[in-house]
Amino acid sequence: MDEHAASILKDSDQMISRLQLLSVFFQEEVVYKIFLRSQVIHQLFADNPDLSIDKLELFHLQFTASVVELLKKIKKNNEKNVMLIEDEIRLNREVIEKLNETLLNEHSFMAGQQRQALKINNSLRNLYEVLSDLTTDFPFIRNITQFSARFAKDFYHSISSGQLAQLIDYDPVKVYANQYATIERKLMGLLCKYDFKTEFAYGLKSGTLIIEVYRFLETDQYFLYYPSRNLFLFYRPEEVEGTDFSGSPSEKAKLIQEMEYKNDKLQSHAASVKTYIPAEIISLLEENYLKISDIHFLNNLNNFDVQANILKTMLNTDML
Repeated sequence: MDEHAASILKDSDQMISRLQLLSVFFQEEVVYKIFLRSQVIHQLFADNPDLSIDKLELFHLQFTASVVELLKKIKKNNEKNVMLIEDEIRLNREVIEKLNETLLNEHSFMAGQQRQALKINNSLRNLYEVLSDLTTDFPFIRNITQFSARFAKDFYHSISSGQLAQLIDYDPVKVYANQYATIERKLMGLLCKYDFKTEFAYGLKSGTLIIEVYRFLETDQYFLYYPSRNLFLFYRPEEVEGTDFSGSPSEKAKLIQEMEYKNDKLQSHAASVKTYIPAEIISLLEENYLKISDIHFLNNLNNFDVQANILKTMLNTDML
């Protein structure tokens, strides 16, 4: 075999190897069939030195090279699209991670509400005794402000400074007061009636100032605790009408589930996008496969340039 033929066969081997790699990547039947047929044509020239080796070179120039370049361009475009999908998946995971952290904090918040209500109830019982006995004992349970200090930033609902001022406004004639606390007279009476049994309802904040809202267990009535002044007053929810009370733990858990489901769909979509070949190009490749499978293909090789030019045109269009 002369050097010219050996060089063409070597180049043909390399071209077919590239086509094989692309057929494995795309897992598309017509691409694999073209690869196999190209192998057959290569072997035909390798086993028959009497055939004009230049026709093998012409075959690759007119057809295989264009197929390989076209598939490489599709692969590159697909990889860009997959990267965009993977970026979205990554961002979703970051949001999910943050939501999970918030949800964990919310569980701590929910668990802490009962303990905080117990502290307030016991403190109010102590305050009642201090006011009744006219003593100077400190009525508040230790670390009573720790709950709000920990959770107000993330879980208390924002109100305006005007709303806060309205909530903590009171008539001095209608309260009991000592050096430690101030409480509405009727509120103290109601607390005694229901044996100081209340529960934490929610928290409000305006800047750095906070209010804790409590509900009586046996009646639909509320009172507030304003730690800055150790102030206890009746509270009516309609006074903060328009406040956003959304963002409950159940809503966040649902959002996490929705985002995880979305990521699962995106991952499946990325897998299909990675190996996607447009239907128009599949159709064209099938037509070309039929042509190179024709038993008279070698005789008509010189006329194959029209079909090959269509492939080359694909490389310069926006179809991909």
